[in-house]
Amino acid sequence: MAGIWGKRKREAEAQTAQDADLARRAEQALVAVDERLRTTSDELAFATAELGDSLTADLRAATDSVRTHLREAFSLHQLNHDEIPDTAEELRTRNARIVQLCEWAEDLLDEKLSVLAESISRVRRAPEIVAQVRKDAVTLAERLPQTRDTITRLSARYAESAIHQIAASADEAEQLLTFASHGADVSERRRAARQNEEANLALETATEAVRRAVVILDAVEDFEIEALRAESTLAEVIADSRGDIVAARTAPQVPAVTSAVSALEKALASLSPAGAKNDPFAELSTLRAANTALDEAIATARHREQNPLPSLAQVQHATDDADRQLGVARGLIAGHRGWIGADARTRLAEAERLRVDLPSLLPAEETREQALSTARRVAQLASEALQLAQRDIDSSRPNQGPDQWGGGGWGGGRRGGGGGDIVSGVLGGLVIGSILDGIFD
Repeated sequence: MAGIWGKRKREAEAQTAQDADLARRAEQALVAVDERLRTTSDELAFATAELGDSLTADLRAATDSVRTHLREAFSLHQLNHDEIPDTAEELRTRNARIVQLCEWAEDLLDEKLSVLAESISRVRRAPEIVAQVRKDAVTLAERLPQTRDTITRLSARYAESAIHQIAASADEAEQLLTFASHGADVSERRRAARQNEEANLALETATEAVRRAVVILDAVEDFEIEALRAESTLAEVIADSRGDIVAARTAPQVPAVTSAVSALEKALASLSPAGAKNDPFAELSTLRAANTALDEAIATARHREQNPLPSLAQVQHATDDADRQLGVARGLIAGHRGWIGADARTRLAEAERLRVDLPSLLPAEETREQALSTARRVAQLASEALQLAQRDIDSSRPNQGPDQWGGGGWGGGRRGGGGGDIVSGVLGGLVIGSILDGIFD
């Protein structure tokens, strides 16, 4: 008994120490969050002055939410110190809730302040960003003459359909750079007038205008490189296509191959003559599609030559065979349900599922092979279901001897297990167990 009381005393002392530690944590967390809320409110005021109301809305909502939950935490702390006695469990629950609320408040304020920090840093760097925008605008403006020369040179070489995407690039870039410089001026004026939210918006649009101008100018240079690559690839595809037309003469002369050869010859004939303006991108796309179509037509024709399409009669014969197999398996399983295991039932269910989809595959030539394969698969699954069902039935039926009922007759009135199994098979497993025992007793 002394050992038991000593153990309980130690446990009680440990719990008391834990409760005291939790109470200290609750008080410290409450003080820390209250102080954090005060400093965050000051930061919010400064951030609003710098960024405006829209960019600080999330932080303002977070401080309001923390303030509301902090009142709950203070109320719980007050209950811990009022004149009404509390149990240890009540104190423990309240202190745990105070700690939980304070940790949540700290995490929320950390999250919102970190999101706002980048915007605040950007605003404080506004003069530096404005200077960079102007510098970039000047640098990019120096590229405009070269870009115009490049567009002129490309216009003399390629068709209008090829260069329409870059024809106005120099003018678009120039407009964007003018807009960026104007945006930088507006940002400075608004910030001087302490209209910080409008200043930030103007600076963001100016920065974005510079970024878009860079993309547009780079696209002109990239276009020239890609056009040269397209021309090189087009020459290779032309040579390949002419070789494919020659090779098509040895392919099976079916309508699909003949049609594909005609389409490829037409695509080759439609190419721009040497020295004329062309659209290498469009010509390459058209020729590649016709070339691919011929390759596929030849491959299909050769495959069909080696693997003739099954006739409708073959498919119908396979379907009829599948239906017969399904019928036999379905009948055997339905007649001996009590003995049939999961394997046979699964094969039958899969065969019936495939049989449902079979009619949709029959009419079209392109699915006739699939229909034949599906019909044969249905027959195979039905056959497996039948074999597995017969195995289950045989394993459930005991060996019948001449002295057992069902073997050599009634055998002098002796009841054997064979009779019960026969009846249960006939009734599909509906009469089993003790019912059979009762019948034959």
